Amino acid sequence: MSATPKPTGPDDRRPNEPRAAARMPRWLPRAMVLALALLACFQLASWAFHQLISLLLNILIAFFLALAVEPAVDWMAARGVRRGAATGLVFLAVLVAGVGFMTLLGSMLAGQIATMVGEFPQYLDSVISWTNETFHTHLSRVEVQNNLLRSDWLQKYVQDSANNVLAVSATVLGSLFNLLTVALFSFYFAADGPRLRRALCSVLPPTRQAEVLRAWELAVAKTGGYLYSRGLMALISGIAHYVLLEILGVPYAPALAMWVGLVSQFIPTIGTYLAGALPMLIAFTVNPWYAVWVLGFVVVYQQLENYLLQPRITARTVDIHPAVAFGSVVAGTALLGAVGALIAIPATATLQGFLGAYVKRYEVTDDPRVLGRGHRRRGASLLAKVRHVLRAEPTEAPLDERRRSGDEDRPGERGRGADGEPGTDRRREDDGPADD
Repeated sequence: MSATPKPTGPDDRRPNEPRAAARMPRWLPRAMVLALALLACFQLASWAFHQLISLLLNILIAFFLALAVEPAVDWMAARGVRRGAATGLVFLAVLVAGVGFMTLLGSMLAGQIATMVGEFPQYLDSVISWTNETFHTHLSRVEVQNNLLRSDWLQKYVQDSANNVLAVSATVLGSLFNLLTVALFSFYFAADGPRLRRALCSVLPPTRQAEVLRAWELAVAKTGGYLYSRGLMALISGIAHYVLLEILGVPYAPALAMWVGLVSQFIPTIGTYLAGALPMLIAFTVNPWYAVWVLGFVVVYQQLENYLLQPRITARTVDIHPAVAFGSVVAGTALLGAVGALIAIPATATLQGFLGAYVKRYEVTDDPRVLGRGHRRRGASLLAKVRHVLRAEPTEAPLDERRRSGDEDRPGERGRGADGEPGTDRRREDDGPADD
């Protein structure tokens, strides 16, 4: 008998024979090393971005500030002034204006605080007298002052303030350093604007260079136009509020007018209400009814500015829809905080102007569905509509109603006029008497 061969399989191989299925692919180690390297680079870039985000924000603010002052620098450079000197003069004017405004505002606040502290006992006596007469209590000023000075929350507040002196000092120094950083970068961007554009265009092909230069010009025009239009509206607002405050006899009228003009124009959305709060408070210390007058004037002037001044002034500079402006401010605040709120409108206007050159527009047909339901044609009047209704032919009554009312004509006389011709009597009655 012949022996049957033993079946061989993967498990019956000799121990020294390599297995193809268990061999590691050659590309797998390199892929793992590459993936780990990419992950490390991403983590390093993310860490560096979070560490440099403050510097990047300062550079962004400096760039928009340089775009805002570049028209003035170009105007002075075209008249023979060196670009660096022109930039220095513009920044010096801005610095003098800012220091003067802060000085006036600081003196006003210091004077008002001193007045309020000096008159605080009188205010407290009046409040205590009103409380005793209204609620039939027996409070005294000495008792109220002792309870206030011995309260736990006041002592805790004073202790926390003393412990936070170093933190407040560090915050102030950090703010000054950021301000100097923004001023330095904005000076370099404005003074070396042509050199910066040349360096940027040198790494781009000619077709891209034209697009970059056009985007730069749009950014300069929109940002500068936004700044100058807001400055003009701030001047008009300041003059109007100064006249009101002088008529009412409110102290520190020039500083309050400057405060209202600048804050209401350069702080989006809520700037008007923040600007009107301080004059109302100062006017209330003079006469409570003066605060009501200031509030009414602020509301009325805001409406006049929104519907009369702002469309005319910003029509050629930053002409964007109010809803788009509000949405851009909200988005900028969500992304970059207060910095995003300040630069949102000029950035949106620049983007809108840049995209407008690449979006093809067509003429809209005169369709009521486009113009809106109930739209009245231009030139149409109420008299024309009434005339059109009177001239319209009356609709023919249903057949059943005419049969019930006995108005159905006989077949031989249906549609014939008085002279026997079909359909002539009704037309002649509508057209008027016939000629003899």
